[in-house]
Amino acid sequence: MSRPALLEGIRVTDLTTVFFGPYCTQTLADLGAEVVKLEPAEGDTSRLIGNPPGTPGMGPVYMRLNRGKRNVDWDLKSEAGREALRRLIEVSDVFIHNIRSDAAQRAGLSYEDVRRIRPDIVYVHCTGFDESGPYAGLQAYDDIIQAASGMAQLLPMVDGNPAPRFMPAAIADKVSGLHAVYGVLAAIIHRLRTGEGQHVEVPMFESMVSFNTLEHLCDNSFVPPTASPGYYLRQLDPTRQPMRTKDGYIAFAPYLDDRWVRFFEAAGYAHVLQEPRFIDKPTRRANMSQMFEVMAGIAPERTTDEWLALMKQANVPAMRVNRIDELIDNPQLRASGLFREREHPTEGTYVEVGMPVKFSAGSVHEIRHAAHLGEHSQEVAQELGVDVPPARKPNA
Repeated sequence: MSRPALLEGIRVTDLTTVFFGPYCTQTLADLGAEVVKLEPAEGDTSRLIGNPPGTPGMGPVYMRLNRGKRNVDWDLKSEAGREALRRLIEVSDVFIHNIRSDAAQRAGLSYEDVRRIRPDIVYVHCTGFDESGPYAGLQAYDDIIQAASGMAQLLPMVDGNPAPRFMPAAIADKVSGLHAVYGVLAAIIHRLRTGEGQHVEVPMFESMVSFNTLEHLCDNSFVPPTASPGYYLRQLDPTRQPMRTKDGYIAFAPYLDDRWVRFFEAAGYAHVLQEPRFIDKPTRRANMSQMFEVMAGIAPERTTDEWLALMKQANVPAMRVNRIDELIDNPQLRASGLFREREHPTEGTYVEVGMPVKFSAGSVHEIRHAAHLGEHSQEVAQELGVDVPPARKPNA
């Protein structure tokens, strides 16, 4: 007997753009939700990421973030466009957007406005900052949130270079997007139990601070603080880094004392454990940074493959340092099916990165390709029983 997709029957009206919100709705679509994305006439700016200026089509980042969704470009300044959106909200379970509150109010898309159309709606607002604080309404981008949340100050705590630096990834957008996913799912479960909709606010700043302080608030968790913040034993230890081998780089993760002992024995350096600084478990724990330094001096004696084989035999966690371009051919990822090649009707062959989470119940469904701007405008309008003229494109 075939099973439905996990979120089959859940309808989502999506007015989000760029990374944060679209990552949430992409995940919901992967799980089987029916997502209709409404874009402005000029399109989501993420369509251009990875495309040279003036190149038609859609960029690879947009293709990843917006797969599984139908796309409409109704003009919300027209009565026909507003009526189509009202009809879509009427049949939706979730309404999600990242419009600033004042602009949403002016557009008639506040929580009160939307729940007048659908009283049990799950209304999800992706914000930069919690609306109850003094930063409410400020513009927020990944760089801004990395700076505000302490993330940009982590690398200086490791390497001594006092200049704050961004992590080279849209980490605040992606972390916040996953917070939005569980916010949506929790609110849906609440509605299934009670019949009540609700307003769900997902602020980037607070989401990222929660994420960052999980370990790094550390001894500042106590009142008064017992030490400065930061998980120095592990994440902020400058000696705990990938190490050069004879032909590449490797990451070792002994951590537990018996693994440290097995590493030195397997590497042929058991005599190191007789040094006073490493003579027993308490001294080894106290001098772990020095053990990493000794390890870094030993690592170039073997190739990465030789180390991996030796560490597997010794039961010490280790892994080669992969470049991003090597991941597509990684044997583990090939076996797990994370990557697969697909053929987009207009964009050609591309690599799709699938869901990493697997479920034993729920069907595996074919994920819709990312859509062109307005590709489903007329289709969805007809389903809703409304007539919406084609959107007027900028400079048309």
